[in-house]
Amino acid sequence: MKTSRRSFLAQAAIAATLSPFILPSRVRAAETSPNSLLNMAFIGMGIQNRGLLDNFLYRDIKAVAVCDVDTTRREHALKMVEKFHADHSEKGAFACKGYNDFREVMARKDIDAVCIATPDHWHALITLAALEAGKDVYCEKPLTHNIHEAIEVMAAAKRNKRVLQTGSMQRSMSEFRVACELVRNGVIGKIERVTCQVGNPGKPCDLPEEPTEPGLDWDFWQGPAPVRPYNSILSPRGVNDFFPNWRTYSEYGGGGVCDFGAHHFDIAQWGLDMDESGPVEVRPPEQADALTGATFVYENGVTVTQVDKGFNVEFFGADGVVKVSRGGFEMTHGGETITQTAKAEKQYLADAKVVLYHSKSHTDDFLERVADRKRPVTSEIEGGHSAICCHLMNLAYCHRQTIKWDPRKQTFSDPSCAPSWLTSNYRDPWKV
Repeated sequence: MKTSRRSFLAQAAIAATLSPFILPSRVRAAETSPNSLLNMAFIGMGIQNRGLLDNFLYRDIKAVAVCDVDTTRREHALKMVEKFHADHSEKGAFACKGYNDFREVMARKDIDAVCIATPDHWHALITLAALEAGKDVYCEKPLTHNIHEAIEVMAAAKRNKRVLQTGSMQRSMSEFRVACELVRNGVIGKIERVTCQVGNPGKPCDLPEEPTEPGLDWDFWQGPAPVRPYNSILSPRGVNDFFPNWRTYSEYGGGGVCDFGAHHFDIAQWGLDMDESGPVEVRPPEQADALTGATFVYENGVTVTQVDKGFNVEFFGADGVVKVSRGGFEMTHGGETITQTAKAEKQYLADAKVVLYHSKSHTDDFLERVADRKRPVTSEIEGGHSAICCHLMNLAYCHRQTIKWDPRKQTFSDPSCAPSWLTSNYRDPWKV
């Protein structure tokens, strides 16, 4: 095949009927021509994207750009790519460039896809820029920082005919898929309620001022968020091996409700067959100052409650219970308790009528869908609706009132909920 992948994508931007070419991810890098590799950019080079970069480098991609507003993290990522190419000559010469401004990345016509792992308040802005520039997107969860952004991202991915994978990678873990298949096939009977082990809601930032980190573009880090003094908790100094705590604060993240909610509520949505829908009501906890206990109510009466103990997700049915965590599984049915997914799958799903999307690797699934232009396991649809769930729960905590929601119209169904709650106050010149 003499036509390069870059040429295919250039044509696809004009005529969406043309399918881009990429060798299957199972092909070893040593057997892959550098000219057929997917050109990828990585934006936000903290601990999460360094892990993703290391993962993607071993696939059929070439990292041609890294972007971060912190000079130290940006240069460290460049060295990672340089070392990889020095050790893997079959991937071609090192040709990766560093950027401070993601808009320069989007202007490059040779970049096919981007991987975004910035703080949450940047997710939608960068994702929308990538989609409009004709690039496919792998974006970390939660997909957006508010409800309005989720609606806009879902629309943009469809309008631009782009592939988008949300980083809610539990859908690529067998224990969660098996748990949801058991639920969806009625093995434990009609589902009555679900619990999800999720942390506290986001809170306003109250951190004190610290001397600014040298080499950090602090104004750009804040971007659309309100201006405030630098604090190392938000953007830790240097290259760190821990997850920064910016996610606790509502200006940049959504607390545990958005952090692990984007994983566990996502699994609840999957198990309840609500990927393209959501709850009709969100109730705050009965105790006025409680930080757990908020509850989603679905149209069929099923509830999903945030808890602080137990398995990550627990489905309670009329005939049994399915509990699942990362690396953990337990099903109680007919007086028997099964703790192995393989046994439960063999015993109850051999002739299943509902067979869910089977992905063994979240990154491989993204690359395979970029190749065949099909919907990935956690597309903008799944990622967008699960993000909306997270934001609705944070709103119930913030305003301490029941939120009435219309998942079909994707808006509030109660006039006491202000339209302004759907979005954020963006700092100029940023806006969604």
